[in-house]
Amino acid sequence: MLLSRRKVRLETERLTLRPPVHGDFHGWAALRLQSQDYLVPWEPVWAPDHLSRKAFTNRVYWAQRAVSSGSALPLFLVRRSDQTLVGAITLDNIRRGPAQAGTLGYWTGQPFARRGYMAEAIGAVVHHAFGKLDLSRIEAACLPENVASRGLLERSGFKYEGVAQSYLQINGRWRTHVLYASLRHDRRGKTLVGQA
Repeated sequence: MLLSRRKVRLETERLTLRPPVHGDFHGWAALRLQSQDYLVPWEPVWAPDHLSRKAFTNRVYWAQRAVSSGSALPLFLVRRSDQTLVGAITLDNIRRGPAQAGTLGYWTGQPFARRGYMAEAIGAVVHHAFGKLDLSRIEAACLPENVASRGLLERSGFKYEGVAQSYLQINGRWRTHVLYASLRHDRRGKTLVGQA
């Protein structure tokens, strides 16, 4: 089942989740630049032209192709109250056939961190992935020392599955990651969600 070729738009309590458009460039570049020191320790090395209009234009075209082909669902998080971009979330590497799985990645601009925006976004994307895209498994990985991201995933119903050595190049080095997953029909027992 391919993703619909129509525009994907998810709504949460405070956010609209939608693919990036060309008009997002200035807000995106400003937020990324403002949050650079906050984001760089957790991301792959930024290309020299990372914040350029050309690189952003390529990102928009990639997002359009990815949604049309069903290979990924890249979404910007836009706060509805003032149309401010607060971050992004991508369900990438969507695999069909026996896997029915995808990989979740996300970032929030520093001014919007720890305000619950990403928890809302993850909830909406997981619901969409299981209900509309018919996926069975959503995977996520983060650095072991990224306590905030680990807590977010656990509060969002993801369960720890193990460690992957030299999993991704982050900030210029091959880094070990901890692996999490959310299953549509989870038979692994209760999560930490809702527990004090």
